Amino acid sequence: MAWVERRERTSTDGKRTITYRVRWRESDGRARAKTFRRKVEADRFAAMVSADLVRGHYIDPDAGKVRFEEYANQWLAAQTFEEGTVEMVELRFRLHVMPHLGARNLSDVQPSTIQGWLRTLTGLSGNYRKVIYANVSSVFTAAVDDGLIPKNPCKAPSVRRPKSDPRKFRPWTRERVLAVREELPDRFKLVVDLGVGLGLRQGEIFGLSLDDIDLNTGEIEIRRQVKLLGNNRQLFGLPKGRKIRTVPLPDRVLELINDHVTRYPPRSVTLPWDRSDGASRSVDLVLFSRESGALNRNYFNPKIWRPALVAAGVEPKRENGCHALRHFYASTLLDAGESILALSEYLGHADPGFTLRTYTHLMPSSTERTKAAIDEILSVPSAPHEPE
Repeated sequence: MAWVERRERTSTDGKRTITYRVRWRESDGRARAKTFRRKVEADRFAAMVSADLVRGHYIDPDAGKVRFEEYANQWLAAQTFEEGTVEMVELRFRLHVMPHLGARNLSDVQPSTIQGWLRTLTGLSGNYRKVIYANVSSVFTAAVDDGLIPKNPCKAPSVRRPKSDPRKFRPWTRERVLAVREELPDRFKLVVDLGVGLGLRQGEIFGLSLDDIDLNTGEIEIRRQVKLLGNNRQLFGLPKGRKIRTVPLPDRVLELINDHVTRYPPRSVTLPWDRSDGASRSVDLVLFSRESGALNRNYFNPKIWRPALVAAGVEPKRENGCHALRHFYASTLLDAGESILALSEYLGHADPGFTLRTYTHLMPSSTERTKAAIDEILSVPSAPHEPE
């Protein structure tokens, strides 16, 4: 329990000063004290400390006197993120967090501090603000778990958390797909075929090998992607979510792959696996650069993809990146009546709910089917009335 002591001192000039010292012992028996000028503040603090000690929620008031930047760096070093993810978090912190929160002690960051910091993110997309906020909140959650602060200021009711931008993308038309494909150099037309025919992510397209195809089952196993780190360092790694998946291989897509490799035989490319210092792994890639290396999105997107968009009359903005091919694949399958669960598996989504939220506006409307089904049930011929 904590108690309050009244302390009175008289200076050499005869001036009397009264202060109030709160004393308590921590669970390990260590004596602690804190001085206040006003009794009401001392009483309030003593009551809070006593209650926390009884409930087992006591936090050393000095524990949170650690700079956010120092603790955030420790937190990040302890994570098991992939190398590319670590680099992205470091970049977000350096650009958008440390200039505002880095020099503050953890215990000094209040909900109002967080709300003020969030206002500095104005101008960034809602999705990006949400990711940055989640990273910062994770740091404070870890600080709570480590017993440095009692609460996560990011989770206070007064903090208005960033929300994702409402987006209902419009899938490309078949005509647009063919137009863009036509404008690509012949050696890269297969990028479109694999995107719209298999729903692959760009890195998965770049990492495809003939060894991934199973002709007996008519399926293709998505085993790897080409990943890009800072300073244009490339490596092979598992697909997003570290999840290998199997996708149906349509006959026409197989024909297009065979036609491509006849003209451009696969090239063996050697890259580190999973980490920049990982063991080297060689893969015979279906798509490769003119220098016989793995395709690099920092070159492919501005030098190959963007000119093809412009030539096809398509605005070269973010929503028309290679990911548009994956959206076309999803919209085509939904239009054909494929289930959300199956589509989620083919796309490699960890959560079918995410697939539903992303593509629900593309699903055929069930309104007319529902009305017809109920009408059929209720359309039972009435029994003839007997004459009175």
